[in-house]
Amino acid sequence: MRIFVTGASGWIGSAVVPELIGAGHQVVGLARSDTSATALTAAGAEVVRGTVDDLDLLRDAAAASDGVIHLAFKHDIAFSGDFQGAAEADRRAVDVFGEALADSDRPFVLASGLAGLAPGRVATERDRAAFDGSPVSIRATTAQEVLAFASRGIRSSVVRLSPTCHGEGDNGFMATLVAIAREKGVSGYIGDGANRWPAVHRLDAAHLFRLAAEQAPAGSVLHGVAEEGVAIRDVAEVIGRHLDVPVASVAAEEAAGHFGWMAGFIGLGLPASSTVTRELLGWKPTQPDLLEDLDKGHYFHAPATGA
Repeated sequence: MRIFVTGASGWIGSAVVPELIGAGHQVVGLARSDTSATALTAAGAEVVRGTVDDLDLLRDAAAASDGVIHLAFKHDIAFSGDFQGAAEADRRAVDVFGEALADSDRPFVLASGLAGLAPGRVATERDRAAFDGSPVSIRATTAQEVLAFASRGIRSSVVRLSPTCHGEGDNGFMATLVAIAREKGVSGYIGDGANRWPAVHRLDAAHLFRLAAEQAPAGSVLHGVAEEGVAIRDVAEVIGRHLDVPVASVAAEEAAGHFGWMAGFIGLGLPASSTVTRELLGWKPTQPDLLEDLDKGHYFHAPATGA
């Protein structure tokens, strides 16, 4: 297949592109900079220059492809105070893809997230996010729209990724926790640290996106979850050992001062299952789990700046 990939040079996209090419697919990657374009060309992909705001370009690229994997999201503005703007831009892009792919039975795969699906229990592929009017709900509504594309002749699927998508080169949540522990001189967690986060290695996630494009039935919800839940205290202990700093609980009222923008996330319990996904697609994660990956040491080779 000729597959158009947005976010093709990003953290997940840079693993998805070689995964697709290695399986014999042709990749057309969206690149918004010279650096991204060079990386995609080196990986063997064709390059389309533009951004997710270039709606006519997105429409044309999708129409000329056998399928689309949409990984791009404006994380830069989302985590600097304008999550709503990022979510609205994402919705506009998705609307255009729906127009371009309608009545074609071609695959459209959307990257989404797991946060807030099932407070207090393990989330499954059958769970649907609650819509409360918040900016986060806008993105959840977009995912629901993609699932509804199945009624418009599109083989649509949504891959809900673990908040911890780890691996060498990661500059996300785990790298941020390392940076905070290095700066504060203590590796912290909130309360007893028993709250759990699901995790997946980026290479296993990339494999799932390929399987989704190749096989997922229309309207499928898929979970990029290799580990149902890793206790944040266990993460803190590995970080503390590698940095040789104490590991300690941080009171909830002191979380903002210690964790900064991560304070609203670090205390959440977000366990999730991928049983349905594994049974549906035969997906079998094979990469190191989160604590093994942390113990490899690459998160600690140089000062981590975080996301």
